[in-house]
Amino acid sequence: MLNIAVNNVSFSYDEKLILSDLTLNAEAGAFVCLLGPSGCGKSTLLRLLAGLEKQDEGELLINDKKIESAGLQRGVVFQDYGLFPWMTAGENITIALKQRYPEMKREERKNKALEKMSDVGLDESVFDKLPKELSGGMKQRCAIARAFGIDPPVLLMDEPFAALDAVTRAKLQDLVLNLWKQEKNRKTVFFVTHDVDEALYLATDIYVLGQAPSKVIAQYQLGEKQKVKRENMYENKNVMGLRNQLIKIINDEIQLKVQC
Repeated sequence: MLNIAVNNVSFSYDEKLILSDLTLNAEAGAFVCLLGPSGCGKSTLLRLLAGLEKQDEGELLINDKKIESAGLQRGVVFQDYGLFPWMTAGENITIALKQRYPEMKREERKNKALEKMSDVGLDESVFDKLPKELSGGMKQRCAIARAFGIDPPVLLMDEPFAALDAVTRAKLQDLVLNLWKQEKNRKTVFFVTHDVDEALYLATDIYVLGQAPSKVIAQYQLGEKQKVKRENMYENKNVMGLRNQLIKIINDEIQLKVQC
């Protein structure tokens, strides 16, 4: 069963065509990474899937239902964390839980938030801290805890680790991958990135978008069985072969723009 379907979608901004007749699908429980040159519309597509923008043509479906607006069936994690600065880390999570579970009592929401914070490696002391008191990695852990806390069938992630240092980025990649793997009913993850290595490490499926107006120019189905450990990636001929292909495809698209 298809969980996400993007059918012949076009989108314009300020009279500039960003996406043109774009089609792609993601099966339920897949971890999909979207690659492509800067400005090709990767984040735009994610915003369309989140219901934050409206396409000009085509349709976007989740579980065969049209996406008309934002909703709790999709969790979203942005690069800039998306935390309310006037709320504590705990309040940023419990406010989402209140929307998702309106019948849940206040104490239950707090306990649920603490549980999810623990899942992402944050201790109780973080609950009452404001975002400005947290490191970038801790803020993103809060955002991930919030997204997993509302337990959506679809998780949309827009370059969530791009602003982090390499060590923190690797830790959070492992965190999200392990949370996803441990779920009984796995979420469908739609992950936007510029990092080919990140996509190869995380994805079961990779789509590459060309220059705007964007279409899918390459697709790879990796499957979970073909995943290799991080420390073995650069020794695996198949992974390195695919890595070189992806880099060439993206660089060729960048050169096309330069020539234009």
